[in-house]
Amino acid sequence: MASAKNQNSAAAARRAKLEEARRKERSRERRGRVITITASVAVVAALVAGGAYLMTQADEKEKKEEQARTSPVTGERSWDKLTQEHVATKVDYPMNPPVGGDHNQVWMNCNADVYTDEIPKENAVHSLEHGAVWVTYNDKASPEDVEALTKKVKSTPYSLMSPVKDQKDPLMLSAWGKQVTVESASDDRVAQFFTKYVQGPQTPEPGAACTGGRDK
Repeated sequence: MASAKNQNSAAAARRAKLEEARRKERSRERRGRVITITASVAVVAALVAGGAYLMTQADEKEKKEEQARTSPVTGERSWDKLTQEHVATKVDYPMNPPVGGDHNQVWMNCNADVYTDEIPKENAVHSLEHGAVWVTYNDKASPEDVEALTKKVKSTPYSLMSPVKDQKDPLMLSAWGKQVTVESASDDRVAQFFTKYVQGPQTPEPGAACTGGRDK
């Protein structure tokens, strides 16, 4: 009889231990689910916040670009009624660098092209007709500004850059009918001029090629 009681007591103890183990396992599973849910909520919240931040940044960028496109460029000079004939001779332009007028039938390549030597102005004017912005500098420009503007042009399709030794100011930006002198590469008008005039509304032939032309 005593043996049977001992066996029953041992079995009850095993069941109690098994139940306790199961209880602990269920508790661990509940904690795991809580941690997983909490982490998931945190990730979703972070994604929502990140998405909202990116959308805000994109909206701010669009607003700045729209403001740049619609606001006048301080100190800008403009010319209108510019002729557009193709010629095979040198042209005596009334401004330097030229911003329009008769020009060579072949454009300078202007697909983010940087030239370290002077280029024919008649070919560069044809590039402006296609909607390019032309960055020019003379010997008074600092190497740092030239380097920074080189990087800007190399990352911008429909732009080109070259020295113009006889221009009156160290750093100048030109588009068809538009021109501005800037103080440095960090001048806010650099970004505005590019935003406003790369394939801008002043372009006589928007979408025309900036490759397949003259490259030196």
